[in-house]
Amino acid sequence: MNRAVKVSCKNLWLLFGKKNAGFLASHNYAPTDEALAEAGLTAAVRDVSLDVLEGEILVVMGLSGSGKSTLIRCLTRLIKPTAGQVIFDGVDLLKVSSRQLTDIRRHKMGMVFQHFGLLPHRTVLENIAFPLELQGIKKEVRLNTARALIETVGLSGREDDFPRQLSGGQQQRVGIARSLVDEPEVWFLDEPFSALDPLIRREMQDEFLRLQEKLNKSIVFVSHDFDEAIRLGNRIAIMKDGRVSQIGTAEELVTAPANDYVEQFVRHAPKARLVTARKIMTPFDGDVHAQDAIKSTDLLQDIAARVINAQQPQPVTDETDLVVGYVDKEQIARVLF
Repeated sequence: MNRAVKVSCKNLWLLFGKKNAGFLASHNYAPTDEALAEAGLTAAVRDVSLDVLEGEILVVMGLSGSGKSTLIRCLTRLIKPTAGQVIFDGVDLLKVSSRQLTDIRRHKMGMVFQHFGLLPHRTVLENIAFPLELQGIKKEVRLNTARALIETVGLSGREDDFPRQLSGGQQQRVGIARSLVDEPEVWFLDEPFSALDPLIRREMQDEFLRLQEKLNKSIVFVSHDFDEAIRLGNRIAIMKDGRVSQIGTAEELVTAPANDYVEQFVRHAPKARLVTARKIMTPFDGDVHAQDAIKSTDLLQDIAARVINAQQPQPVTDETDLVVGYVDKEQIARVLF
């Protein structure tokens, strides 16, 4: 079933420099790098178009300076793009009033950044409830809502602690709970775990996946770590120099990279746990059924030994046990080695 689009941007540009007004229109919204340099302009986001689907985690990644954090700030209108559209639930955020934008941010967007931004003089409970306080929600209601979220993020018993009494991972949990307190429709996270120690980071990724299974949010998650991206993301957008080089599942990126940059980026990806039999099999179109065959959704790490040790190609079946293809040891070796 096709999922609805929750957020999209179309032909999005962000230029830094003087006299950028009118520049894109005068170059048909397709300026060359030379034209940008001649005008003294820097393109932080270049002609980006993408969709965020309902209930999916879209990971935006790239090296430092690729434009990934700038893009998420354009999607939330923390930075106003130079040109293009940001469509949120059918509304172009570049055309709404400041009041409308504030209302959308307060009620429909949740944001988590690398720096927790907790109020040091307020308790965990008060920090989580703070967005509701800004909205004028009654104290009893906002504190009860915050208490429920404390349990959701695993901080029961720490309600009255101050941020200085918490570990980095616990502080990030407070930030996550605060971003969820007004039940946002879309959740934006900008490298939320990058400042954490590796073990705590892994725990927070587990917690994040648990929350997503429970809440089913539409999520834009910025990361520079490909391992984190393939663990968390339904799809991944790889950025370079302000452009999106490719968007796809981890399997699509490693088996069909769009260009040399993406190929280099995914070169060391753990292909055995990303690529399925369907992706590498030789298709077969016939009315043949097989029991105990390889499933089209099986990962290479689970079928490699069986295929390599077999004397002949192994059948691959769909969910009805209908043979849809065959896979042999040469196909396994081509992908893995």
